[in-house]
Amino acid sequence: MNSQKLFLETTPLKLFFTAAIPGAVSMLASALYQLIDGIFVGRFLGETAFAALNLAMPFVIINFALADLVGVGSSVPISIRLGRKEEKEANNLFSCACLMIVGAGLAVGAILFLAAPTLIRLMGAEGDFADMAVQYLRVYALFSPFTTIVFAMDNYLRICGKIRTSMVLNILMSVLIVSLEYLFLGVLGFGIWGAALATCIGMIVCTLLALFPFFFGKMQLHFTRPRFSRRLVRQIVACGSPNFLNNIAGRITSILMNVLLIRFGGETAVSVYGILMYVDGFIQPLLYGMCDSLQPAVGYNWGAERKDRVKSIEKCCYLASAILSIGSFFVIFLFPQPIASLFMSGSSSDVAAMAVSALLIFSFTYITRWLSFATQSFMLAIEKPVPASLISVSTALVFPVILVIILWPLGLTGLWVNFGATSLLAAVLSFVILVRLKFK
Repeated sequence: MNSQKLFLETTPLKLFFTAAIPGAVSMLASALYQLIDGIFVGRFLGETAFAALNLAMPFVIINFALADLVGVGSSVPISIRLGRKEEKEANNLFSCACLMIVGAGLAVGAILFLAAPTLIRLMGAEGDFADMAVQYLRVYALFSPFTTIVFAMDNYLRICGKIRTSMVLNILMSVLIVSLEYLFLGVLGFGIWGAALATCIGMIVCTLLALFPFFFGKMQLHFTRPRFSRRLVRQIVACGSPNFLNNIAGRITSILMNVLLIRFGGETAVSVYGILMYVDGFIQPLLYGMCDSLQPAVGYNWGAERKDRVKSIEKCCYLASAILSIGSFFVIFLFPQPIASLFMSGSSSDVAAMAVSALLIFSFTYITRWLSFATQSFMLAIEKPVPASLISVSTALVFPVILVIILWPLGLTGLWVNFGATSLLAAVLSFVILVRLKFK
């Protein structure tokens, strides 16, 4: 099915199941390999390695942040250009964006590789804890020029209506990564660097498979001789800035949290925080998969001035996000001990008790998380980067930092409460933005 027929003619409910469900499955596959990554490292390499992985992870995500800026920032205007039948401009945006992603991966990767020991040491880590974190980060940095484009290709495939192809590649990537990681850690006995290497190899293989049809002209989008301009770069940056700011602000918050965790509870608290992040890393991709998969359709209809369809598509998105998010609250709240035990085999009773208590408090995040998530995605899809950026930066940095100060007397408990309180404030902000939005 071509993108015009899919986005303009398919009923909104059918479009949701055609686009959003495969998108959620794709992100579920991604979430599973990240979840299993944490489980494998914790069980094969121990608690110190698991803590080191979580200490390095904010920098790993920063490594992908610029690529995400360009990938998301180009996807929105590409969809709108295709909706307006401006295919030449869409192809130029696509070609320029791919070159920008590779260049950003090379530059950021080089910086992180050289700066890794200093960055980890500044966070207060020492000894084997610090050495493992550096090893993990440096592998990602080394392969950065070849891996960071993988998520952008996922967006471009969906724009071309190849939603199932995108889903299959994401599932294949997850299977490759999990298989290689088991081989490297469980069979060959590699160190923590083996976990990062497995992920990078899986990403590179799927990037090459995704690029193949674009190189041979089998997609609606195809590579052309790139024509860069200041206007093009500004447009990509403006549309991608909410996601970029969310990534960067979120990682700054994670780094701050890790510093406080080391101060309040040491390595154990970092491990418990890691469990919360892995749980969020399982739920958030499902929300992202549903909302992000509908962005091309929303942008296409927005460009074609079909505002009625935009409203109908977004109603499906908000409802599904609410069901998933609130359902996640019940699962975490009712089963904190089994969730914690996945990551903490053989841990002391005190550690297990801390993890269960943290999960119970953390679960309340998802009562309201869906509203800000769906609203930010909606604002991005219709080229309204300012309100999207306001939501993302407030959720990822402003609210958490303010709440760290307010909740400081509660110590570790205050850090766990921070998540739910941030989600509530972000929901209020999103509601205000929606009320003020006017379709013109």
